[in-house]
Amino acid sequence: MNEVTITINGKVCTAPVGSTILEAARVNDIDIPTLCYLKELNEIGACRMCLTEVKGVKNLVTSCVYPITEGMEIITDSERVFQSRKRSLELILSTHERKCLSCIRNGNCELQRLCKTFNVDDEDYYNGENCEYEFDDSSVHMYRNNNKCILCRRCVAVCKKMQAVGVIGPNERGFNTHIGCAYEKNLGEVDCISCGQCIVVCPTGAIAEKDQTQEVWDALQDPTKHVVVQTAPSVRVTLGEAFQLPVGTNVEGKMVAALRRIGFDKVFDTNVAADFTIMEEANEFLERVKSNGPFPMFTSCSPGWVKYCEAYHPELIPNLSSCKSPQQMFGALIKTWYAEKMSIDPKDLFVVGIMPCTAKKFEVIRDNQAAAGFSDVDVALTTRELARMIDKAGIRFNELEDETFDQPLGNATGAGYIFGATGGVMEAALRTASETLAGHALEEVEFTQVRGTKGIKEATYELSGQTVKVAVASGINNAKRLIEKIESGEEFYHFVEIMACPGGCVNGGGQPVQPASVRNFVDLKAKRAAALYAEDRSKGIRRSHESPVVQHIYKEFLGEPGGSKAHHILHTTYREPVEQS
Repeated sequence: MNEVTITINGKVCTAPVGSTILEAARVNDIDIPTLCYLKELNEIGACRMCLTEVKGVKNLVTSCVYPITEGMEIITDSERVFQSRKRSLELILSTHERKCLSCIRNGNCELQRLCKTFNVDDEDYYNGENCEYEFDDSSVHMYRNNNKCILCRRCVAVCKKMQAVGVIGPNERGFNTHIGCAYEKNLGEVDCISCGQCIVVCPTGAIAEKDQTQEVWDALQDPTKHVVVQTAPSVRVTLGEAFQLPVGTNVEGKMVAALRRIGFDKVFDTNVAADFTIMEEANEFLERVKSNGPFPMFTSCSPGWVKYCEAYHPELIPNLSSCKSPQQMFGALIKTWYAEKMSIDPKDLFVVGIMPCTAKKFEVIRDNQAAAGFSDVDVALTTRELARMIDKAGIRFNELEDETFDQPLGNATGAGYIFGATGGVMEAALRTASETLAGHALEEVEFTQVRGTKGIKEATYELSGQTVKVAVASGINNAKRLIEKIESGEEFYHFVEIMACPGGCVNGGGQPVQPASVRNFVDLKAKRAAALYAEDRSKGIRRSHESPVVQHIYKEFLGEPGGSKAHHILHTTYREPVEQS
């Protein structure tokens, strides 16, 4: 790799050709503050926090977009630079709602952190006219408070470029500029897919998930309720970040211990439901192979993707697997099989999902998600909401001794764990489908071609003489590109996995918020996913169909995969496409 020699703060350094000042400083262990910058998504130099001096250039330059050249002399820490950044913060604060103590991001706000660094206090800077905006809580999964917005446009970039939805953008101009939907519609009135990616990139408390923790506290205090909690595969490798543990730390044991101390009656693992998902999904795929279609079959685990498909590609609804997501399958089993087993009236069961995903809040209220006549899942909380419950309960998370899930819904196969990473659902399904076609156990358990954080992955496998072409996409923009190829006839696949969030659930919109200084330079997706694959490798059973729990419940209660009872409890329907007149 070609290198450029530059000087930063009097020290001779090198950086790759084509780097910006910001990137060059970072590789030489110097941090330059930013508020609007998101690598490869929002490189607009708008916030002015990254201004630096360059010898021979009169004005300060925005380091996030200014390229380095051979021999460039850069100063990032001069008094001039410090005062300019401080003034920018003061101007931002002049239109910012400063209710920091009650803010959801208090203590984890990038604006707050920078104000502390640059000695900006809570005085009234640049008094004058100010805009006031109505609180928008019209959406099921999140709210927007433009009074806290700093117009960094990160949310806009993610919604448009990463997710290809673009339901938000800057409205009006100049002093009246604000982020909103077209024609000033509320977020609940547009085709937002509820992915929550805008939340995890927001530097302030302008947008956040709707907190439903009080509903759970109320249920826990209700003596008539038997409260069951389930935890999604990826939550165990991200929750630790909310307690300052390194990215990718697996805290499964501490998480279980914390949930018990909060007061849940049973602490179960959604990974077990992921194994059931594979049993049903693999069976559905093999039925399509026998019937020669319709192809491709799309996975249905990601509610953000399902919502996108219904709104933007209704012609593909027949191609969606009818399987409920693992969260919903788990709830359905709790309120049918578990209720019968424990002699509990389903109305007295309260099921809580701990999910990496804000779209799960939307999923629980979808039609045909009530196998026992009551909602399969009562409340879906994000990883962030669980962290707040742990804090509220006064639990010293990092000091907890590891505990294990309750049985029998606590022993999952390795296939269940990898659901949290892009490609994991596909690999888990292929493990079961390949052996079902073969009629016997196969030596190979890993399908590594569908692994990794690349946005689109393709593979072709020979399964017992049957050629199967598969594809995996994560992030809706990548899904959109893949769909365009499929619908144009450019590509053909038998089976396609799509996750709404880039990298899959490990990078979901409900995961702990990491500042841009981490998000831009640390591969969160890869580190978190690596922990799930390590857990998979450690398991004695790595194929869903080999799970004793799964085998027992099918034999005792569900019957055959894809059978009438299993279909009633574990499958769903989708919104009918609107016919064009």
